[in-house]
Amino acid sequence: MKLFSREAAVVAGCVALMTAFSTKTIAQSKTPVPRNWHLLSYDTDSVYGTATEKAYKELLKGKKSTPVIVAVIDSGIDTTHEDLKPVLWTNHREIPNNGKDDDGNGYIDDIHGWNFLGGKNGTSLKEDSDEATREYYRYKQKYINPDSALAKDSKEYATWLKLQAKVEKPATQYKMSYKTMSKLADNLSKCETILKNYLHQDNFTLGQLDSIQTTNQDVLLARNFISRLLKSAGDEMPDSFNEFKSEFDEYLNELKRKAESTEILPNANREKIVGDNYNDINDRNYGNNDVMGTFSFHGTHVSGIIGAVRDNQTGIEGIADNVRIMAVKAVPDGDERDKDVALAIRYAVDNGAQIINMSFGKPYSPHKDWVDDAVKYAEQKGVLLVHAAGNDGENNDSVPNYPNPNYLSGGRATNFITVGAIGSGRGKDKVANFSNYGKHEVDLFAPGVQIYSTIPGGNKYGAASGTSMASPVVAGVAALVLSYYPDLSAAQLKYVLEKSATPLPDGTTIVNKPGTDDQEVNFSDLSVSGGIVNAYDALKLAATIKGDRLQPKKNKAKMKPVRKN
Repeated sequence: MKLFSREAAVVAGCVALMTAFSTKTIAQSKTPVPRNWHLLSYDTDSVYGTATEKAYKELLKGKKSTPVIVAVIDSGIDTTHEDLKPVLWTNHREIPNNGKDDDGNGYIDDIHGWNFLGGKNGTSLKEDSDEATREYYRYKQKYINPDSALAKDSKEYATWLKLQAKVEKPATQYKMSYKTMSKLADNLSKCETILKNYLHQDNFTLGQLDSIQTTNQDVLLARNFISRLLKSAGDEMPDSFNEFKSEFDEYLNELKRKAESTEILPNANREKIVGDNYNDINDRNYGNNDVMGTFSFHGTHVSGIIGAVRDNQTGIEGIADNVRIMAVKAVPDGDERDKDVALAIRYAVDNGAQIINMSFGKPYSPHKDWVDDAVKYAEQKGVLLVHAAGNDGENNDSVPNYPNPNYLSGGRATNFITVGAIGSGRGKDKVANFSNYGKHEVDLFAPGVQIYSTIPGGNKYGAASGTSMASPVVAGVAALVLSYYPDLSAAQLKYVLEKSATPLPDGTTIVNKPGTDDQEVNFSDLSVSGGIVNAYDALKLAATIKGDRLQPKKNKAKMKPVRKN
């Protein structure tokens, strides 16, 4: 899954700016959206929030809660962040930094979690290939010439044709796009230098750009270039230039990786850094305990949404007030591996997680059976899985997105929630235009546009958009409910969240269809529940249900082998 959704808006704005400029400043017409809008309510703040603050004020005063462990399977977490450090899960059965597996769970010094992207020398895999490219090369390696080796009426041949279309032709297009965007990057760099020299500071906001008054034509051109570029993102407009630049650079690097996808060996980085047998699910002796690393933006942002310390007069407020965040690093720049996902789920379950957030996804899953077994394991242990629907503006009912709750062996997981993204209600699009949807495969929607949260590197904060942000909103609400009603089972918790999901609070029923420019659809047709997660209503419903959660058993020291293909 793309880590952020702003890419499409950025690219559209970039292309326009490559061809024309104007010295006219574009006025902002929208009312500023509160930074914590996802916690607020429509009745008091006119935003499509979760009514979390309302729940704390009206329902939870004086009530006791129990801690809930939420595992975040992601890119890693900044364990030094002021708003996260107090809520990190700590493995008290492990003696820190003694180089031994004290608790016998197979992972040495896993104090705050485990890094399934780690190398033996303490490094971590940052960039990996996408699953389509890996499958393309696997077919080429196995069949040499799949076009002649595979029966034309076989399922494998149909998959091969899809892989060809996904990898070969797009690589050429990506090369052209990368060339174009590289030119834009040069112009952007020049404008950045001009404005930072003029403003005498290392960063600037859109408001500061709009306030510039000068006759210097270079400064005016640079101001209008970057101002229009920021505003082209619409509702997903970044808070500052540096935030935008960081995401633009990430997009450019991804574009470069895709452009070079047919020229590199897709498993080379994995083999060099991690060194495991990625085709053997029982080869688990890999990774390290560095759950932070150097690329933990995504996981840090997700974690803050769920449980950043509340009422500490610092930074932001998380949704749940009594959580412990377990860091499980398994998502690189590129597509996550099925093996890592399966083992990450099992690790989280075996170490006491009651909820697992999974803000990642991909269109191919060659070892889905491994992931299915892990989902079943979580289901048996009563652990709720919350998954992002995807940022491609597609219908998950017809376009596959993995992982998902549909078992290859038949049946459907009862502990799995898939989440789409909604906007604040203030912009043109009610539903986030990037969000995937599905009447059968997406369970509910949650705030996922310009969500302000923790970011790594010195106690910082920033906004990001995507179903990657909507998923932890739901995971946070789930943790909040479970902390006050700890006897609810995973299936009951899923029921509570879906049954209490609300229609759009302003009475809107017809909304923009994600992934389109002008099509409309009934909001109730975009998900199973037809609603937005609502913490206030979820807590009220939970209070009426008698819980049937199984009492957790003691963790076993050793992990059993997993079934292979």
